[in-house]
Amino acid sequence: MKLINIGFGNIVAAGRIIAIVSPESAPIKRIISDAREKSMLIDATYGRRTRAVIVTDNGSLILSALQPETVASRMQSTDQETRGE
Repeated sequence: MKLINIGFGNIVAAGRIIAIVSPESAPIKRIISDAREKSMLIDATYGRRTRAVIVTDNGSLILSALQPETVASRMQSTDQETRGE
């Protein structure tokens, strides 16, 4: 199982991630609000500004203080390490 550090010592299983998006648009803000109401939101920002929203295959949302590009590059580097590149 590949794990991705999403900041502040929080780790997510890479195989469960469907999308990594920016929280700036109105539809994403609405999705975050809905997930909060359904208790499907995990806030891993430690009080910092949300910069990335990670969507998982079970419908949970994870908020991260890292930029989406940073999380994506960590996923790619984990893939390369696994393949031995």
